[in-house]
Amino acid sequence: MDDLHVPPGPGAPRGLRVPAAELVEQFSRSSGPGGQGVNTTDSRVQLSLDLATTSALDDGQRRRALARLASRLSGTVLTVSASEHRSQLDNRNAARRRIIVLLRDAVAPASTRRATRPTKGSQRRRLQAKIRRSDTKQQRKPPRAE
Repeated sequence: MDDLHVPPGPGAPRGLRVPAAELVEQFSRSSGPGGQGVNTTDSRVQLSLDLATTSALDDGQRRRALARLASRLSGTVLTVSASEHRSQLDNRNAARRRIIVLLRDAVAPASTRRATRPTKGSQRRRLQAKIRRSDTKQQRKPPRAE
């Protein structure tokens, strides 16, 4: 198995390189398609990476990744699985693509929200809609006896 290369992006301007020794692959029988060999081939792939000990991340990236991926982690280990292909090799590639996407998104810094003001047109439309809604509700009331 080769090293995992994450392309450059926000939070990782030079990209990331995860050594192959830090990746753990496990194979099992897939529940998906397979024809006659479905019960004899271990085509499902689980790819795991311990984010706390990997040398691919610096401290800031590690903090962001652990915080953003907290719901997907088992302790500090990120695991992805792939079983949609009949071929073990295709599933290995799919699992590697998934972990690349997760890591790339996880190390990106959070974008700051810029406060904006509503446009005059949107304010006018909102107030007109409130007036129309109020008129509709007034029309539903029975006439007052005076």
